Amino acid sequence: MRKTLLLICFGMAALTVFSQKTYIWCGTLIDGNSNEPKKEMTVVIEKNKIVAVEKGFTKGGTSDKTIDLKTKTVTPGWMDMHVHMEGETNPNAYLERFTLNPTDIAFNTIPIAERTLMAGFTTVRDLGGSGVNISLRNAINKGLVKGPRIFTAGKAIGTTGGHADPTNGYRKDLMGDPGPAEGVVNSEEDGKKAVRQRYKDGSDLIKITATGGVLSLAKNGQNPQFTEAEIKAIVETAKDYGFTVAAHAHGAEGMKRAIRAGVTSIEHGTLMDEETIELFKKYGTWYVPTITAGQSVADSAKKPGYYPDVVAKKALEIGPQLLNTFTKAYKAGVKIAFGTDAGVYKHGQNWKEFTYMIEAGMPAMQAIKCATINAAELLGMKDQLGSIEAGKLADIVAVDGDPLTDPKVFGKIVFVMKDGMVYKQQAAF
Repeated sequence: MRKTLLLICFGMAALTVFSQKTYIWCGTLIDGNSNEPKKEMTVVIEKNKIVAVEKGFTKGGTSDKTIDLKTKTVTPGWMDMHVHMEGETNPNAYLERFTLNPTDIAFNTIPIAERTLMAGFTTVRDLGGSGVNISLRNAINKGLVKGPRIFTAGKAIGTTGGHADPTNGYRKDLMGDPGPAEGVVNSEEDGKKAVRQRYKDGSDLIKITATGGVLSLAKNGQNPQFTEAEIKAIVETAKDYGFTVAAHAHGAEGMKRAIRAGVTSIEHGTLMDEETIELFKKYGTWYVPTITAGQSVADSAKKPGYYPDVVAKKALEIGPQLLNTFTKAYKAGVKIAFGTDAGVYKHGQNWKEFTYMIEAGMPAMQAIKCATINAAELLGMKDQLGSIEAGKLADIVAVDGDPLTDPKVFGKIVFVMKDGMVYKQQAAF
């Protein structure tokens, strides 16, 4: 009899823990779908899922938890669709290519990941590194490291001497002839092999460099660097393996080739012309602007010795143009998802992209949607992420103030929940 009673008590205790819910009282709720904020709402969470969104401040049972955000603005967790988690800008960055081991890079990613999460970014796309980014994703998924949910491209794919060639700027005897495994391709067959290698490595998506870039040690920052046929081979192979393709591109011709070949998104898009804009709209291609990167590299290039001369020149020419490009693309109706190129500037400052988007003419509510529901759609995760509604994963952040009237409020993160777990909560609550 006693044994039976113990089993019943244990079962009841287990049921209580299992059914425990969290009630978040939201003074203002921006849900990621509506164009208007909602006042005095309650978000109900069970385990890692949102189970209800209710009007008023709903009270739970005695075993439930309540989080009081009645004086805050609550939004879905923000999503940055263009980051590089393995490092960040500094005057010694080019030297570090020769002095840091993979284990050094791995340890360096730990504070970067936590800083990103604490800034309100619960999901990111990592668009290229050494491959340590895949291990970081795995460590976060296992709960070993605090950080955002990562979708990573592993190593980016470029052409010989192109923006993603890891040996650019090396001494001749060190350059060698890197191939598809290292991310360097020069034919359709090379491109197919590189995609399959990314699948083997454990990447989540493919990143190509369709044009030259700013920070690579090569003189041209905008020339096309793939044939259209090569990009098409990469895209078609990626589709077979369940990958989307993100294409770095500054110059218009490289963008046009990439869009016609079927890439999912164009990153930066600095020098897009009217024909390119029409292709964006015709093919439904996403635009990820990274205005913060443009502003940051231009600022850093003004510091003597911060970049090599060949890089500084490109940074000053290309960086400042992104703000006006964004305005043009937004007004034309191009689909936009939030992305910053974090790593080109200091991680944790990702929120500044909101301020630039607003400065460039986008309403604050639409900028929030770019970082929530739009980003989720780009990822193919709209059924799980991007909005606060029943059935979605519980990724929720709160700011102190009204971001719809004061863009600086985006930098005042006071609450972060990812996958139903609270990572940041001010003691005053």
